[in-house]
Amino acid sequence: MKKSNLDYILRNRLPVTIFVVLASFALTYFASRAERDGVGYTPDQPINYSHKLHAGTMKIDCQYCHAGVEKSRHAMVPPTATCMNCHTVARKDKPEIIKLTEYYNEGKSLQWKRIHKVPDYAYFSHSVHVNKGIDCVACHGEITQAEKVGQVQSFTMNSCLNCHRNAHDRLSDLKNVKNGPDYCWACHR
Repeated sequence: MKKSNLDYILRNRLPVTIFVVLASFALTYFASRAERDGVGYTPDQPINYSHKLHAGTMKIDCQYCHAGVEKSRHAMVPPTATCMNCHTVARKDKPEIIKLTEYYNEGKSLQWKRIHKVPDYAYFSHSVHVNKGIDCVACHGEITQAEKVGQVQSFTMNSCLNCHRNAHDRLSDLKNVKNGPDYCWACHR
């Protein structure tokens, strides 16, 4: 390669290439960080559902609706049939229950807007946490007081590591609780 071509590349193309790479990295980093944090995200749902009434006042266990959470990595959103176990007889005349019944009778699933989401590149298992005795409120906040559910905790890597490294302090009500793993491949599989 001639010296003039090399000078041209070093003076013009290399700085532009470095700038584009760094700008792309910065934009991707900050955009994904904002997406992952999500604290405060509280969308309207197709049915106004009160966790305060059901899980709080009525003391319905989380696992009644989110069945299988002790065996699965996911806390599944309940099908309308679960709701109809009670609402075929209870409060049938209320507008939100009428909407729910229409979904059920038409065989449609409710299109709930997902609130709590760990990034796709991170592995998380509800069953591991539930079976260790970690209560839902550790990540989901005081759900029994929520008329409308929103994300109250950050699900960033730093937040998870903080809990895993300080389990003794955060979960002092649990006897013999151990810190969670903090090596990369525990979550990045």
